[in-house]
Amino acid sequence: MNTLYFKYAIEVERLGSITQAADNLYMAQPNLSKAIKELEDSLGISIFKRTSKGVIPTQKGSEFLIYAKNVLAQIDKMEALNTTDDTNRQCINMSIPHGTYIADGITNFVSALDQNKEININIKETNSMEAINNIIYDKFDIGIIRYQSVYENYFLDYLADKNFCNDLIWEYELLALMSTHHALASVKEVHFSDLNDSMEIMHGDITIPYISSGESKKSKEATQLDKRIYVYERSIQFDLLSRIHNTFMWVSPIPKKLLERYDLTQRKCSVPNHQYKDVLIYPKGYKFTSLDKKLIDKIYEAKNEVAYREYY
Repeated sequence: MNTLYFKYAIEVERLGSITQAADNLYMAQPNLSKAIKELEDSLGISIFKRTSKGVIPTQKGSEFLIYAKNVLAQIDKMEALNTTDDTNRQCINMSIPHGTYIADGITNFVSALDQNKEININIKETNSMEAINNIIYDKFDIGIIRYQSVYENYFLDYLADKNFCNDLIWEYELLALMSTHHALASVKEVHFSDLNDSMEIMHGDITIPYISSGESKKSKEATQLDKRIYVYERSIQFDLLSRIHNTFMWVSPIPKKLLERYDLTQRKCSVPNHQYKDVLIYPKGYKFTSLDKKLIDKIYEAKNEVAYREYY
């Protein structure tokens, strides 16, 4: 039985489409369909069934896919045996949210690495759902996800379903980040209605498990403005905020040195349901390496740097 076909089936399940899975796997759709058919024949079961919304696993297929993921995870661990205890290699594979204090902690961690040893750091900034999938389907070991506290049960249920552990890093209230030249930068008390004339910058890749994109969009409308710019990584947001003075963005607290670099300020603003949580996630049974622990310590140090400052 070809374990490469396991990866094919897992990708089809993830995307719910043989065509999209073939694109992601850089192979022709007929070849992928043939591989799935050969796998089904060797197992004696149908793994997928077609529906109006794409392909979904059959009951037997769902059971097989659980075993397939476990088999591939074990293979990855066996292949990593020759590197896990290699003190001359410094390797990290981690997904993180669009969080500046987290990125600052990672930068501090990398700056402290031994430059005389091999360094292989793989950090992907992405949304929470992809961070989870990166661990399930890719070679990422750990991750940090960010979610609105009101949606916590959705995420905890999803993590439990995927056999993940989670540790809270920080719960906080979002702040309004804006240029020091913004009309509200020096206002003593900012209200949400004061932002009506501003242009909001938002990350456009936020998803919530078990909630459709339409429902998620509807739930956000109460705290979104008519003028919006959607971005998908952090670097452009700082340029927009510092150069276009009527823009603002809801963010976790940001290190002072970055505020000064981009001539920005952070303001409190009372908005319903603006509590968020950043949570460390990892598969059950995962053993943290000494390097993992050093990285997590640096992220906590960066969090503490911004968590105990006064914000107005």
